[in-house]
Amino acid sequence: MSMGAYDDDEHERRERKNGAVDTDFSDDRTVYRGSVEYVSGDSTEALLDQFKQLQGE
Repeated sequence: MSMGAYDDDEHERRERKNGAVDTDFSDDRTVYRGSVEYVSGDSTEALLDQFKQLQGE
Protein backbone atom coordinates (compact mmCIF):
# COMPACT_ATOMS: atom_id res chain seq x y z
CA MET A 1 0.00 0.00 0.00
CA SER A 2 1.45 3.38 -0.93
CA MET A 3 1.72 6.43 1.27
CA GLY A 4 -1.64 8.17 1.69
CA ALA A 5 -3.69 5.22 0.47
CA TYR A 6 -6.05 3.36 2.78
CA ASP A 7 -8.25 0.34 2.47
CA ASP A 8 -11.94 -0.22 3.16
CA ASP A 9 -11.28 -1.30 6.75
CA GLU A 10 -9.58 2.01 7.49
CA HIS A 11 -12.46 3.90 5.88
CA GLU A 12 -15.01 2.01 7.99
CA ARG A 13 -12.96 2.56 11.16
CA ARG A 14 -12.86 6.29 10.53
CA GLU A 15 -16.60 6.38 9.80
CA ARG A 16 -17.36 4.61 13.10
CA LYS A 17 -15.04 6.97 14.98
CA ASN A 18 -16.55 10.10 13.41
CA GLY A 19 -20.09 8.80 13.81
CA ALA A 20 -19.84 8.53 17.60
CA VAL A 21 -21.11 11.59 19.46
CA ASP A 22 -19.50 12.52 22.75
CA THR A 23 -22.21 13.78 25.09
CA ASP A 24 -20.16 13.66 28.29
CA PHE A 25 -19.71 17.40 28.55
CA SER A 26 -21.55 20.09 30.45
CA ASP A 27 -23.98 22.03 28.31
CA ASP A 28 -24.45 24.80 30.88
CA ARG A 29 -24.18 28.31 29.56
CA THR A 30 -21.79 30.73 31.19
CA VAL A 31 -23.35 33.88 32.55
CA TYR A 32 -21.54 37.04 31.48
CA ARG A 33 -22.06 40.27 33.33
CA GLY A 34 -20.90 43.67 32.14
CA SER A 35 -21.71 46.22 29.54
CA VAL A 36 -20.73 47.16 26.03
CA GLU A 37 -20.72 50.73 24.88
CA TYR A 38 -20.43 51.86 21.28
CA VAL A 39 -19.62 55.51 20.75
CA SER A 40 -19.41 56.98 17.30
CA GLY A 41 -19.26 60.70 16.73
CA ASP A 42 -19.68 60.30 12.97
CA SER A 43 -23.02 60.71 11.29
CA THR A 44 -24.36 58.16 8.85
CA GLU A 45 -23.54 60.47 5.95
CA ALA A 46 -19.93 60.89 7.12
CA LEU A 47 -19.53 57.12 7.41
CA LEU A 48 -21.00 56.59 3.92
CA ASP A 49 -18.65 59.23 2.50
CA GLN A 50 -15.70 57.48 4.14
CA PHE A 51 -16.87 54.14 2.76
CA LYS A 52 -17.13 55.57 -0.76
CA GLN A 53 -13.65 57.03 -0.39
CA LEU A 54 -12.25 53.64 0.63
CA GLN A 55 -14.01 51.95 -2.29
CA GLY A 56 -12.35 54.38 -4.70
CA GLU A 57 -8.83 53.51 -3.54
